[in-house]
This record gives sequence, structure tokens and C-alpha cells, in this order.
Amino acid sequence: MLQLLEKLPPGRALEFLHNIVDGICGRGYPRYQDYSGVWSLAEWMEVLEETRTYFKTAVGKNVTDEEAVQQMNELNANYQEAIIKCLKARKEEIRNALVETVNAISSAQLQDFDWQLKLALSSDKISMLQMPLLNLDLDVRENGEIKPISIEMNKEELQNLINALEAANKIVLQLK
Repeated sequence: MLQLLEKLPPGRALEFLHNIVDGICGRGYPRYQDYSGVWSLAEWMEVLEETRTYFKTAVGKNVTDEEAVQQMNELNANYQEAIIKCLKARKEEIRNALVETVNAISSAQLQDFDWQLKLALSSDKISMLQMPLLNLDLDVRENGEIKPISIEMNKEELQNLINALEAANKIVLQLK
């Protein structure tokens, strides 16, 4: 799962992990240019997604330190230690970011939507990946104002959104 992290020199691991958490918290993810000597573009996209998913899942499911270590038992102890250290230090920030996202979605009223499917073609290397992306534009009414929200999702993120919307729909139907 997170084995690509081991390509990163151990001294840079903690910085990279904190940059991932910064991204989760809305401050911007690390840039590929800073790590292009470590990972190929395909590896970069994979390590970014896996690390981000790991942190969100660990915090969302409120796993213990022991469970967190078990989920990454294939990693070298230095990298496990760095992940646990970052997770402990930033758990509340990640939780707050996840709660804010859920609250923003639940408190908003969808007014209109538009979608578009495309292939990521912004560079030669990315176009070789043939990764389909969905652009979802939402008009959301919040506090009486309509705000446009634009989201770009890959196939996995789209499936997660569909699952979440279906679950929310079931709850709404139960409340009626």
C-alpha cells in the first residue's frame, strides 16, 4: 500500500507527510517538482493518493496506534514511525478538516449541477496514464447565496461520492 514512501529518503519523509496533511486541511498538497527525482509521475500520483487516503481513513475510523501500525506493516520501521508521529501530531487538524467538509456538504442546498468527463492531458506523461476525470460543477445555496463549487474527481473518488449520496438518500427517506 504505502511502499512507495520508502523511495523517499528517510530524512524527508516527515516533511512530505506533513505536506500531505496540509493538503487535506486545504493548504495545498506538495508539488511534484519537489519530488520528481524520487518518483515517476505515475508513482507520484499513486503515493499522493495512498498517503492521503491512509490519513483520512485512519482519522475517520479513529484507529488506535496499534491498528495504524498494523495497516502499514510492510513498511520499514523508520517510515512507520514518521507516519505515526505525523498522525498523532495532526489528528485533530485532519478530523476538523473532514468535519468541515461534511458540514459544508450537509448544510448546503444543491441548486443545479453540470458534469463533464475528460481525460487528463495536461502533459505528455499524464496523457500516457489515460486517467478519466470527472468535472462536477455544483451551484449550492448557502446562507441565501448561491455559490459555485467545482470538483474534479477520478473514478474512485466519484464512486465514493455516489456511495455517500446513496447513504444520505437512505437516511433522508427514513426521516420522512
